[in-house]
Amino acid sequence: MSHAIILSRAGLGLSAPLVSVEAHLSNGLPAFSVVGLPESSVRESRERVRSALICSHFKWPDRRITVSLAPAEIPKAGGRFDLPIALAILVASGQLSQRHTLDREFMGELGLDGSLRYCRGLLPAVQAATTANRELLLPLVQAEEMARVPGSRVAGARD
Repeated sequence: MSHAIILSRAGLGLSAPLVSVEAHLSNGLPAFSVVGLPESSVRESRERVRSALICSHFKWPDRRITVSLAPAEIPKAGGRFDLPIALAILVASGQLSQRHTLDREFMGELGLDGSLRYCRGLLPAVQAATTANRELLLPLVQAEEMARVPGSRVAGARD
């Protein structure tokens, strides 16, 4: 598979609109681009994601990688999209099965070593994922607190 979609949420005040993080791997000179109204912190995810995948013993694809954050009209900020971008690349490159990501949403900033770091403003995302009846995977340091949302299905990961 050279295309994958991972679900996440943007932070927009007290709401958390759904964002489809799409990765497409194609032939050509190796490159990495993020489109869909990313702010500089999201554009910088390239280096965090690349280092995190390599340190986590995954292969960085030597291909042209395009990541789209849709819908394009919603501003995307912060490191919360690092984890879904990494997962989309892993699924698109065949290193992870898409079945592991179905009916789930993902958020988390990646450390260069692959660890998941604290993200700001997750409460609206947990509420929105709960309403959509999807599990939300987020940094372990926030999982216990976010699991207090009634009816939520939250899972935490360290890396």
